[in-house]
Formats: sequence, C-alpha cells, structure tokens
Amino acid sequence: MLVVDDYADGREMVAEYLTFRGFQVLEARDGDEAIALARTMKPQIVLMDLQMPGIDGWEATRILKSDPETCNIAVVALTAHALKREVEAAFKVGCDVVIPKPCDIIALGDALGRMLEIGPKAFELAGLGPSHDIARPKNGTKAPIL
Repeated sequence: MLVVDDYADGREMVAEYLTFRGFQVLEARDGDEAIALARTMKPQIVLMDLQMPGIDGWEATRILKSDPETCNIAVVALTAHALKREVEAAFKVGCDVVIPKPCDIIALGDALGRMLEIGPKAFELAGLGPSHDIARPKNGTKAPIL
C-alpha cells in the first residue's frame, strides 16, 4: 500500500493506522515520489491525495495508469476535492474509487482489505457508500462517489 499526501500529519496518521491493521505501507509526500515508488515497489493500492504541489494527484494517477508497468495498481483518491467535476476528473485520469476527506479510518481500513479480494465495491460494503453515481469515463460503467 502506498499512501500519498503532502500533508505530513494526515499521511502519517493513515500510514500508521494501516500498518497497525497489518498492511505493508510506503509513504510519498508528492506525485513525483509516488510515481517513483509505484514503479519500483509495485504496491497493490495507492491512496492518492489529489491536491499537492508539483505533480498533483490527478497527474500522478494519469501517469501511473498510462504506464504498462503500473496501470493495474488500484488508485483510491482520498481527497477534500469531492465536487462532481473534481470527482469526474479523478475518474477520467484513472482513479478506481474517490473517497472524500474526512472519512471513517476504521471503515477505510476494512474496505482496503476487502478491496484486494472483491475490488472497489468493498468501499460501499464497508459503510463508505456512494452519495450518487457517476459515469466512469474509462469504460462507461457506473462508479460510486464514496
């Protein structure tokens, strides 16, 4: 698992909790570091903040999803940017799930564990259910905004 956030306190809190839950966790403070770690360490899931200086989460996700070496890594946007147009932009660049901050950290840990087994639907089952549906541009299916 790779936790990406330029806000150190938030990144460390999520990383420490996920480590406590038994996940192996890497941390990145920006998009550049996230891309480099994803390419070398190949995490199964990236928790991506979208608003960061330099290469932001939208661009970092676009780069990861367009690279054959990293395109299958699940990207979960964990962001304060949850307006419809921002969520649409996140799905357009390849985010698999969008979760608004703040969120229930226990439910997040539960969902991340189940995501490895059943995919993005795990977030709805963990109580981080969708507020409404949005068309996911990459394949035309409906995707929840969580």
